[in-house]
Amino acid sequence: MQAQRNTVDPAEIAKFEAMAAEWWDPKGKFKPLHMLNPCRLDYITNQIGGQFDRDLTAHDPFRNLRILDIGCGGGLLAEPMARLGADVVGADAAERNIPVAQVHAQQSGLSIDYRHTTAEALAEAGEQFDVVLNMEVVEHVADPLAYLTACRRLLKPGGLHICSTINRNPKSFAMAIVGAELVMRWLPRGTHEWSKFITPDELFDLLHRAGLNPVDRKGFVFNPVTWQWSLSARDLSVNYVTASVKPD
Repeated sequence: MQAQRNTVDPAEIAKFEAMAAEWWDPKGKFKPLHMLNPCRLDYITNQIGGQFDRDLTAHDPFRNLRILDIGCGGGLLAEPMARLGADVVGADAAERNIPVAQVHAQQSGLSIDYRHTTAEALAEAGEQFDVVLNMEVVEHVADPLAYLTACRRLLKPGGLHICSTINRNPKSFAMAIVGAELVMRWLPRGTHEWSKFITPDELFDLLHRAGLNPVDRKGFVFNPVTWQWSLSARDLSVNYVTASVKPD
């Protein structure tokens, strides 16, 4: 079998390597993710609960579910999944992120399998998961279709793929590039490339072509008055998230 193409973009990895030590500083370079995380978790937990018929009020509702957090960074999503009882693998192509995530998990008393690897390598190794979390990664890879195809290969039949990214339009340029990087300085300049942003329709098409069935999409909307994020069924103009299922 021919090895699947590696979609890692070295320039993108270098950006996140430089910021690795700041993952768990809520006022540092990853402040936007810390602010967004409760909203992300609300969407993720409800999608997983619905797909696998889990009672989110129960103790360890994700017990016996194997979850991959691809592009895990410092573990901002992997740790909540582990606390909910899942068997979690956190993978990142940026090597320096892994020891940061490992140390924080140990300090938190959590057992998480963190690995310096890629989606393609995991797929080639035959790894299988009930859920693949693919959050804020697809806009950083060299070949989105090949990357999403690797994510589909990692899912068991009936498995759930959750993918978030940033829309490509003038508003997203104003907010994600000008606002977040140049005005608020929440992120270092050059963290994102607007040309790599993906519209919701483009992402749905990519997901279909990768062999997944999209079932939902919502917007993450930031309120500058309350400084809080919320989910929206209509406003996908900047940040948004999708859920898709691998056919049985």
